[in-house]
Amino acid sequence: MRILLKHLVPLSVYCLFFAWLGLSWKPANEKIHTGSPVSIHTISGIESSEFPDNPYASLYEAADLKTLGLSRAAFDYACKGYTELMEKKQVRRDDYLTICDFSQSARRKRMYVIDMQEQRVLINTYVAHGRNSGSEYATRFSNRAESHQSSLGFYVTRNTYYGEHGLSLRVTGMEPGFNDLAMQRAIVVHGASYIGAGSMGRSYGCPAVPQKESRRIIQTIQGGTCLFIYHPSKQYLTTSKILND
Repeated sequence: MRILLKHLVPLSVYCLFFAWLGLSWKPANEKIHTGSPVSIHTISGIESSEFPDNPYASLYEAADLKTLGLSRAAFDYACKGYTELMEKKQVRRDDYLTICDFSQSARRKRMYVIDMQEQRVLINTYVAHGRNSGSEYATRFSNRAESHQSSLGFYVTRNTYYGEHGLSLRVTGMEPGFNDLAMQRAIVVHGASYIGAGSMGRSYGCPAVPQKESRRIIQTIQGGTCLFIYHPSKQYLTTSKILND
């Protein structure tokens, strides 16, 4: 009996040890939550936390932009580029920031003219994308002439003129490879009857706005304000010099 107990005691110790080991072991890739979740936007495979140094962060809440459909990611990227262009003195006017959020359906009011001084949305309306960028949703973008696609990125508004669509606004694309051929392509802000409530028409690449609102929009943002056309495109977000400098 003593011999039997002598062998059983070490055996029971080994069993207890391996049982404890099995309970305490977890796979290396298992996530263990120990506190509040971190706010992360997943954008076409890119995980992008909110810009912690965005000086206009409070404006997103103050202007109720979430309720109006503008994502926090689109707003943060817009503010980053707007700040960059101001620091480089590439915008003449810092009172307005215009965002066209092409991650949204063309059926939605996805243009936001934001008064940066009063911290409010001055205009929220419809805006068309290029006919070859997609139907209801824009998914393809190009900087090429005759592509009839929209071009992503930051623009600076210039002067107005009267053309085929009446009062129109020229813009300069500030991003080589993405929109710097805007002038050559005659990409302008203009009014159109094919965009608005119940109308989901598309342009030849211009950010066309409802005809009845076009004059007010153009006269508000002309003369050197920042315009940002956004889409969660991995290629754009990872290679834009304005966003990644």
